[in-house]
Amino acid sequence: MISSYFKSFHIFSDAEIENITCFFKEKKMKKNDFFIKEGDTGKQVAFIASGIFRSYYISEDGKDNTYCFRFPNEFLASYASFITDKPGMENMQAVSDAVIFVIPKSRIEELANENQRWTLFLKRIAEQEYLEIEKRFFQLQRESAAQRYTFLLQHQPHYIQQIPLQYLASYLGITQRHLSRIRKEISF
Repeated sequence: MISSYFKSFHIFSDAEIENITCFFKEKKMKKNDFFIKEGDTGKQVAFIASGIFRSYYISEDGKDNTYCFRFPNEFLASYASFITDKPGMENMQAVSDAVIFVIPKSRIEELANENQRWTLFLKRIAEQEYLEIEKRFFQLQRESAAQRYTFLLQHQPHYIQQIPLQYLASYLGITQRHLSRIRKEISF
């Protein structure tokens, strides 16, 4: 699975991919386990083999605000903390049981120093993250909650049913009651 992900970028040779994947260590996580908590420093990156994660923060008034979901075949990291070596402001929690493959930051830095293709790969990942943030920003500014929910249904139909309603509602910026109305109106 992780090999296929690296192959999809058309950057590395098969031998390089085999070498890279050896550095990832499998980790099983239970539902509600944390990959990282607010205040921790991001020292690793994970590839999600199975399961769903959410990123959230707690507002000043104590409200839990989900702003991102991560699904299988995606990377998981507290990117700002990872880049700056400063404590993160987010929590990343398993929404379901999950299997991830983890690589430490120190190993990524070594790989980048040894192989310029790895640097190109990291650049592409950063570009994808930027594009995802921009897409999310415009979705929040231009689309209704129903349109955002439809987008999730179209792109993650299997996994969307596994996410608790309170997390989906928070992600969409609506109440659970409003989400229930939207779900009744939209049928796939």
